[in-house]
Amino acid sequence: MAWFRKDKKPIKSSERRDLPADVFDKCKGCGEILYTEKLAQNHNVCPTCGFHFRISAEDYLDILLDGGSFQEMDADLVSADPLGFTDLKDYPTRVAAARAKVGRNDAVISGTAELEGIPVAVAFMDFRFIGGSMGSVVGEKIARAGRMALEREIPFLILSASGGARMMEGIYSLMQLAKTSAVLARIHEAGLPFVSILTDPTTGGVTASYAMLGDVNLAEPGALIGFAGPRVIEETIKQELPDGFQRSEFLMKHGMVDSVVDRREMKETIARLLRHMQGAPAPAAE
Repeated sequence: MAWFRKDKKPIKSSERRDLPADVFDKCKGCGEILYTEKLAQNHNVCPTCGFHFRISAEDYLDILLDGGSFQEMDADLVSADPLGFTDLKDYPTRVAAARAKVGRNDAVISGTAELEGIPVAVAFMDFRFIGGSMGSVVGEKIARAGRMALEREIPFLILSASGGARMMEGIYSLMQLAKTSAVLARIHEAGLPFVSILTDPTTGGVTASYAMLGDVNLAEPGALIGFAGPRVIEETIKQELPDGFQRSEFLMKHGMVDSVVDRREMKETIARLLRHMQGAPAPAAE
């Protein structure tokens, strides 16, 4: 019987193959083990189940805008500390750590660009910077980008990824709801298209202001979208929430989101919407 049995030998440390930690990712939707490089080529969407991984603002710039067309605005704006806020750390220390981690001064990147040849003003949020929280710099950059859209008479796009208002700035953060909404009202009065793109997560004061004010509100599949969290709502109304509550598909079913769009189709969808809203002809087929 020894002919059919292979003695097991322990693997020596010198024989082990160490794989870099960034070679594989596990899908949170279906549990599939995915090659990180292949996943990136698919815009960080699971090819098996369609789960949308969170990505950075720079990744969205690459996916949604024409290559080489983006011109950044107001990159030098930096948050102040108007309240002298301190919890486990003081606020300036938190901001400095986030700047070092993300390589940007705050949670939104704004500017002008082209999308399938259509000039647009854009503001894309990044959840990695203090949870994409909306402080005075985020509100100011979005407002300035909106005013640029008015000045150039071009469409405005905001991509939201946020936990809501930035508590370290207190009332200064809440004032950004009114500031950004006022600029969007001017854009609406001017008849310029405003498309809001909601990603996972879009919550709190961001949902309560510019994120839900689009002429068209588009959401990625499975994105968490809401104001208060599910636990808070359950405790308030003393009822169990339905399955999928506050996910983009649930919101579309109940009229709060116009369409749920796969990230891989988002650019084409936005371009088609902008042409329709501006009365522009579709591009000629090649």
